[in-house]
Order: sequence, then structure tokens, then C-alpha cells
Amino acid sequence: MKKNIVKPKEIPVELRVGNFDEVVTGYTEEETLQEASRCIQCKQPKCISGCPVEINIKKFIFQITQKDYKGAFETIYEKNRFPSICGRVCPAEYQCRKTCVFTPKNSPFASENAINIPLLERFVGDYARKNNLIPNANPITKKTNFKVACIGSGPASLTVAGELSTYGIQVDVFEALHTLGGVLSYGIPTFRLPRDVLHYEINLLTNYGVRFFRGVIVGKTVSFYELKKTYDAIFIGTGAGAPTWLNIKGESLINIYSANEYLTRVNLMHADKFPKYHTPINVGKNIVVIGGGNTAMDAARVALRMQKIHSITDGKVTILYRRTELEMPARKVEIEHAKEEGVEFKFLIQPIEFIGNEEGKVVGVKCLKCELAEEDETGRRRPIPIKGSDFIIDTDLVIVAIGLKANQTLSTVEELKTNNWGDIIVNPETMETSIENVYAGGDIVGGEGTIIEAMGMGKKAAKSILQKFGLI
Repeated sequence: MKKNIVKPKEIPVELRVGNFDEVVTGYTEEETLQEASRCIQCKQPKCISGCPVEINIKKFIFQITQKDYKGAFETIYEKNRFPSICGRVCPAEYQCRKTCVFTPKNSPFASENAINIPLLERFVGDYARKNNLIPNANPITKKTNFKVACIGSGPASLTVAGELSTYGIQVDVFEALHTLGGVLSYGIPTFRLPRDVLHYEINLLTNYGVRFFRGVIVGKTVSFYELKKTYDAIFIGTGAGAPTWLNIKGESLINIYSANEYLTRVNLMHADKFPKYHTPINVGKNIVVIGGGNTAMDAARVALRMQKIHSITDGKVTILYRRTELEMPARKVEIEHAKEEGVEFKFLIQPIEFIGNEEGKVVGVKCLKCELAEEDETGRRRPIPIKGSDFIIDTDLVIVAIGLKANQTLSTVEELKTNNWGDIIVNPETMETSIENVYAGGDIVGGEGTIIEAMGMGKKAAKSILQKFGLI
């Protein structure tokens, strides 16, 4: 057994910052077999319960060691319809890898030598795609007369569609945008999730009869109540796409973007394909990104690439965060990639005002230095601004990436109960809302979370619907 993890190959920094090609190239077959051979096949594998969708990790890794890649694909697909997607974006260091036997007990995240489960899953998913394997998980025995509508096409809705359709239920997915995938499409850059991978795994669902309707805004194009009359159940997976703002002076100045808008302009409106596309987006020479999560890392790395493809050779991208690097919620690997690529970090900094010029454009960010107080009830150290420590950072473009709130597309449905933040209230055991036969999951329920957490909620909702229909 090889003790140390097989490290994945990455595109060299000097080659990757000038384009949007995928950075982590994944394992070769030889590397996959080598990494899989490290798994000791625990009698009671905790990695399975550490996975929000409970993939039989032990089994599919063993199948890899036997070069039974089709079998491994079937094993994964029973629980997860999107192995290539999850293998790229799942924060496994806080989930399945954290519970690996090679991670010390009570560690807050996975050790470096924990089995690289997501890259093994990615290899299997990519193998299936390249070899046109058609999954046979829970095959349809006969069509039922049940119909279910999914509002939104993000990971929660797609999971519901995948689960229900394999039981012969007609599932129709309604997406407001022209592209499927929700946050997978508009929020994650192609250098982390190539679009051919995303679209392929979504399109596999059509094998089970899932129908997709793009450009349909439920509440405008079609009413919620029309769907309620037509379908036996509804799943709401509209996500958290409304940006959170700092609410400080000058926030309405020109060239201040929310990360959501900025990434959407790049990911969906093809700003990354300049000069083929001339998307209306300002590039900026001295860019400031405010925030410390994965979205902030994505925005900063995208901004850096935008400068390169627009031939801005002396540009700079700086992340401002009000705590220290230790408290950053972003994945360690994303922080490392941002640093490698040239993103600068300034910690213990609190923006208090945006400064504009006579044209109404942002030219600076007024900030205060901070110090951290003791841990509060949430376990985090609260930043305390230091009086008299104010200073100004010059900038010509700001991206605010401090979080997202629930989309309010269904706010007119009065019977649908929500909390103070606009999140839909559900029964945590069934994911059913205050309206009978209407379910919800993903960020619209739990606030901004991970892809795999949204999928876990989708699986729970699908199970409840199947039980309600008497199919399980």
C-alpha cells in the first residue's frame, strides 16, 4: 500500500492564467489505480456516512482496483447522478475525506494523505463519458401516471429529477435562464468545471424521460398555481442568487459588481471568450474583491484571467478580508490556486466607504484595519475595527463577494412560509413546505451551501415524494 497520496497534476501557472482551461487535469488510469490501491477497505467505512448522498465509496474504489470501471460507474450512479461534476467541485475535505481512516480523529478537515475520493470519482465519471456508458441505476420497470415539476435546474432540482425519473415518474424541469445547471452554470468558472462535463451529465437525465424547459420564469411565464393544478408534486430549487451588499456609502458607483453578476457575465454571457464575444463588462486594472469564500476566489481568479485576455500586463487583483486567512471559509486548494496565479491578499481589512470621481466611477475603497475578538457563540472570532486606522486602496473595479440570499421569485405565493432571510421553511425530515405536496431544497432552504449538500436535500425530498406516491 502506498502511504502518500497521489498528487493530481495541474496546468503550470504560466500557462493557465491567460485562459479559462481546466486547471486540475485529474488522474491518469495508472494514477487512479495507484491511489485506489491505498484504500484499506475498512470493515465499517465512515466515508460513506460522511458523503451527503451516501455513495458506496468502499465498493466503487474496490471496483476501480479490479479495473471494473463500468461497475464503479453503476455503483456511484445509484446514489449520485453527477460523478464528474462532484469529482471536481465537491469540498470532500470537510465530508467523506474528513472521515477517512487516514485523517486523525476530530480533525476539522481531511489530512493531506486521506484517500482522494473525489478524483477517483471524477476518473470514473470521465471514463463513462468518454466511453458513452449509459447508466442502468434503478431501471424503469414501467411508466407511472405521476407528474412532478422542478422549479430551477440547479443541483437540488437535478437530483430530484434523476431520482424520480428512474421510478417512471414524468419530471419536467423549468429553468428561468437559457442554460441549465443553476449555480453550476452561472457561478462556477470553466477552469474548475468545464461546460462539456456539466452539460453531458445533465443531458444523461433525458434517458429517463426528464424534460427541460428553458426561459420559463415560474411566477411570470407560468404561474405557480398553474403548475399546482397540473402536477402531482412540485419541488422548488430556485437557489440563493440575490447578492448580499455591504450597505456602505458609494456602493452604487459605476464599476462595482456583485460577484454573482460578474461571474454570470463571464460564465453565461461569454466574456471569457473575448474577442469572439464582446460582452458588456468592465475589466479593470486595479481590481478589489471583497470576501473570503469560494465565490471570492472564483471572482478573483476570473478577474485575473480577464486582465490577461485583454492584454492588461500590469494589472492587479487584491482580495480584502476582514478576518485572517485561518478564518477564510474558502477551500484551501482554491486559496492556494489564487495565490499561485498572482492574486494578492490583505487580511484584517474592513471596507467602510467607496470613493468615486466626477464621472460617478469608483476610484478607491476606504478601509479600516481590524483586530479579532475572542470566539463568539458561533465559534468564529469577530473582527473589531480599529479607530483611526483608516486608509484608502486605489481601485477602478470592485467585486463584492460576501454572500447570497434567497431568490424571491415565488414571494407572491402567500401560503409558502419563509423565515426572516427569505429561505423557504421545510420539514427537515421530508423537505415538504407549508403547502402539501410542495417540496424545496438546496440554497433556497439552507442558505448558501455546497453543491453536494443541495444534492443531499434533493435526495431526501425525492424519497419523500416516492413514499407519498407509494412507490417505495
